[in-house]
Amino acid sequence: MNILVSGGGIAGLATALELGNRGHQVTLVERAAHLRVTGAPIDVRGDAVEFASRMGVLPKLREQRIRMAEHGVFVHADGSVAARLPVEEMSDSGDDIEIAREDLARTLADALPESTDIVFGDSVDVLTDDGAGVDVHFVSGRAERFDLVLGADGLHSVTRRLVFGPERDYVRHLGLYVALTDLPAEARTDRADRTSPLYNYPGHLASIARYRNKAFGVFLFRSGLLDYDHRDLDAQKKILLDAFAGHTEWKIPQLLDAVRADPEFYFDSVSQIHMPTWYRGRIALVGDAAHCAALLSGRGTSLAISGAHFLAEELEDAGGDHTVAFERYEQRQRPYVEFAQNSVTDGGELIVPSTQEAIDVRNARLQAVAA
Repeated sequence: MNILVSGGGIAGLATALELGNRGHQVTLVERAAHLRVTGAPIDVRGDAVEFASRMGVLPKLREQRIRMAEHGVFVHADGSVAARLPVEEMSDSGDDIEIAREDLARTLADALPESTDIVFGDSVDVLTDDGAGVDVHFVSGRAERFDLVLGADGLHSVTRRLVFGPERDYVRHLGLYVALTDLPAEARTDRADRTSPLYNYPGHLASIARYRNKAFGVFLFRSGLLDYDHRDLDAQKKILLDAFAGHTEWKIPQLLDAVRADPEFYFDSVSQIHMPTWYRGRIALVGDAAHCAALLSGRGTSLAISGAHFLAEELEDAGGDHTVAFERYEQRQRPYVEFAQNSVTDGGELIVPSTQEAIDVRNARLQAVAA
């Protein structure tokens, strides 16, 4: 089949790989001008480890494994250690693979069959499903026809909006925003201390995450859903800078300076997507576009991999009958999604306590566990 995958993140790459390995002609279109590799390290967990093995990429993922959680410490304003991040609460088992996002993305991209057509700097604009195929008009002005269209374009999915309606109908905001910024000054290969410090004040987190010769700043803060253009970099920076304005303790001023200088600063809400169904006609959704579980679950990457595997496998088993395949794909993926979404129960209280009392209680609890 001739299949369009919209979105070049982990879900899109995994879907293109699974489909390409089964002989389909895949076109992968990505709005960004290059492979998206920015972001915090991510986890491959549970059955997704086995699916990565079937894709043929597991040995490479194990070679690139990192262990950031083992170095995480909560700190006071003066930098002294308040408590250690509980590693046992951050993983399911010893088989979990924590990996840099760029390593996973590049590994999947490198494994794509040569027949896969990757188009950067473009995105879907109009989708017309006439029952026999899908006519796709792109922002660039070009038009093509595909047998199937798969939306793997994330939390703010254009595919979902075009086919199922506005994002507001499906989003469930969890009361937090997250931001990431590059910290080149902290990324030194000769640094002996690999500690990743996390500093809290009520409703806010500022952190430095280090792995290998890289470092990035992480911010989380509590807020209701904000109205802004999620593609407007300056607007995103202003929201973050305003949220941490007036705080000069710890390393917050230096981290905010890094935000101002970062051309690929990342900012978004911590939200979930809940939909009654993930497919309509010849168009289906995969990954966060269908069922974002939010970063607090730690399972978004695993869901992207399992969804890609189930969808491709069901298309193969159904002999290309997309109606049967899409239904079976959703039936198999739903339990994984519900588990991941339901695992987000504390609203981020472990890492972003809402009050100073809650911060103190958390630190005391973690100190007692470590004693």
